[in-house]
Amino acid sequence: MHVGILGAGQLARMMAEAGGPLGLSFSFLDPSADACAGELGRLYVGQWDDSSALQALAECDRVTADFENVPAAVLARLAEQVAVRPPARAFAAGQDRLEEKALLEGLGIPVAPVAAVNTRPDLLAAVERIGLPAVLKTRRLGYDGKGQAVLESHEDLEPAWQRLGGQALILEGWIDFDFECAQTAVRSASGEVRCYPLTRTVHSDGILRLAASPAGVSAELAGQASAAVTTLLEALDYVGCLTLELFAAGSELIANEYAPRPHNSAHWTIEGAVTSQFENHLRAVCDLPLGSAAARGVALMFNWLGAMPERAKLLAVPGLAWHDYHKQPRPGRKVGHATLVAADQASLSEALEALKPLLDRDTAGLLGRLG
Repeated sequence: MHVGILGAGQLARMMAEAGGPLGLSFSFLDPSADACAGELGRLYVGQWDDSSALQALAECDRVTADFENVPAAVLARLAEQVAVRPPARAFAAGQDRLEEKALLEGLGIPVAPVAAVNTRPDLLAAVERIGLPAVLKTRRLGYDGKGQAVLESHEDLEPAWQRLGGQALILEGWIDFDFECAQTAVRSASGEVRCYPLTRTVHSDGILRLAASPAGVSAELAGQASAAVTTLLEALDYVGCLTLELFAAGSELIANEYAPRPHNSAHWTIEGAVTSQFENHLRAVCDLPLGSAAARGVALMFNWLGAMPERAKLLAVPGLAWHDYHKQPRPGRKVGHATLVAADQASLSEALEALKPLLDRDTAGLLGRLG
């Protein structure tokens, strides 16, 4: 079976790595000629609406995406000729933060207070209603902390408006959370849903840096997360993997956003789960039986940003798995990750003690936020 993927970044690369043993082959469409998945299949270089490239993808058996901002209209156009999974509507709702929040709230999934902001008077009215602190965000195209500004006082309003004004925005109430977490699940075309263990996440400057599973939460919180993601998957008639990002505040989980694709927070599943998120995504997309989402033990994932660390010393730590995305170094760019996997928490802690002195100061400092 031949799978077309819109986007050829590291997520597409890891899909292809997981799909090879299943007998799948791949074609990719990406605007970048050096997209890192291109080594593992046929790469078509062009914009998302490139007619000739889209026609080539339409000749595949299935089409999916590794990037949430592929225009939903392009996916809908492809769906007229080939099975596109997840469906275009899942991307359409997720590409507009106001629509996304309305969808989640309408499903009974708690979200932060939110208001549309298109003008300065809108911003003042939203601040009056929601209060400060709050976060001003673009409605479209923001990810990894881009397109947003934290407003702590009224003095922050004008600088934020100067930077973000002139486009559709939302103001979102600040959530005083205890920690962040992410729930990844997979749904088949027949409606079967399998949830991975909840993952605790640590971000810096809006970018994921660490992901630990299990998240170390109560059964009640874990149940809230799995129920919320299942409700969302069913409402979207979703096929494939999806991750719902959440804030934990006391005994409640509050949804931040969802990603209609495999997700950075679940990279630990490659070594740490019976079936990785990438393999299960492809199984769902290609109508193959879903694999188990159960954990093999405990796992901690490190995101490498900017440039890959020197690997020789790190690889000497027992249980460490290494992933180089074959991307050119660039400040802030996700270039790889490593996952530390152990049978139990005590064994993981022992391995982590050996790893800590080898980490850069910034990464080592973030470990304290895992609780």
